[in-house]
Amino acid sequence: MSAPWRAAAVLGALALGGLGYAAGFEVNDFRLRRVSLPVLPGGHAPLRVLHLSDLHLTPWQRAKQHWVAELSGLRPDLVVSTGDLIAHREAVPVLLDCLGGLLQRPGVFVRGSNDYFAPVLKNPGRYLLADDGDRSAHGEPLPTERLDSALTDAGWIDLDNARGTLRLADTAVEAVGTDDAHLDYDHYAAVAGPPAAGTELFLGVTHAPYRRVLDAMVDDGVQLIFAGHTHGGQLCLPGGRALVTNCDLETSRARGVSRHRSPTGGRQAWLHVSAGLGTSPTAPVRFACPPEASLVTLRPPSA
Repeated sequence: MSAPWRAAAVLGALALGGLGYAAGFEVNDFRLRRVSLPVLPGGHAPLRVLHLSDLHLTPWQRAKQHWVAELSGLRPDLVVSTGDLIAHREAVPVLLDCLGGLLQRPGVFVRGSNDYFAPVLKNPGRYLLADDGDRSAHGEPLPTERLDSALTDAGWIDLDNARGTLRLADTAVEAVGTDDAHLDYDHYAAVAGPPAAGTELFLGVTHAPYRRVLDAMVDDGVQLIFAGHTHGGQLCLPGGRALVTNCDLETSRARGVSRHRSPTGGRQAWLHVSAGLGTSPTAPVRFACPPEASLVTLRPPSA
C-alpha cells in the first residue's frame, strides 16, 4: 500500500474511532458539575439548586433515565429545569418516572423547542455557520400541555413568560422566565420589572441564552440566570472548547459560569449555562463535552 493510501486508512480509522467514542461512550458519560456562587444576603443559609437541561428524553434511553433518577438523592432545595426535557411523543411518563423524588422538591421550569416539536433531520454543517435565526425546522408536535400539567401538578412553577415566588429556607426568592427565545416565543416585556419588595434573591430562567433576554433580565436586577440550549457546544475541540452555541452567546460561555454585563445600564449578573444531559435523537453524539447536570450552591459572599 502506498504512503498516501496508508495515511488515508489511518485517518479513516481515527475518524471511525472518534465517532464510536462520541456516539457509544461520551454520550452516556454523565457528570455532575458542582458550582458555588455568592448571591445570598449575609447570614442566610446556603441553598442547593439542581440545574437540569436538555435531556431530550426518549423511552429507550435507559442509562440516562437511571442516572437522572439517582439525582433525587441529592435532595436539592430547588430544581431549575431550562427546557428540552423530551424528544418523543411517549416520553412524558418516562420523564416523570425518572424525575421521581425531584418532583417532590420545589421547582421551576421553562420550555425549549423540543418540548414543542420532535426533532427532524437537518444538515449538521449549518451549525458551523452564524446563527441566522431560522434553524428550528418543526417536526411532529409533542404533548406540551401534558408535560406542563404534570410539572405544575407536582408543584413546579411554570416561568414561560411568567414570574413566581418561593420561600426557600430563610430566603425570599422571586424568579422570572421566558419561553424559548430560539423559536422567538420569548416575551420578556410582558413580565419585565424589578423584584417585589422584600425579595432577597432574584433569579432569571430561560432556555436559549440569547443576549436580548440576558440583557433585559440584568437591567431589571436579576442576580443569577439559568439557561441551557447550547449543549456546551456538543462537538468540541479537545479540551472542551466550543465551536458553536446555536444562539448569539459567545462560544467561551457555552457552558458553566460567567458574568453577564448589560450594555445599557452596566449592571451585572451571574450566568450559569448547562451543557445539558442529552442530544437530539437525530445527532446522538458528543465529543469533548460530556453530558451534565449541575448542583449550584448559593451562599452569602463570606460563606
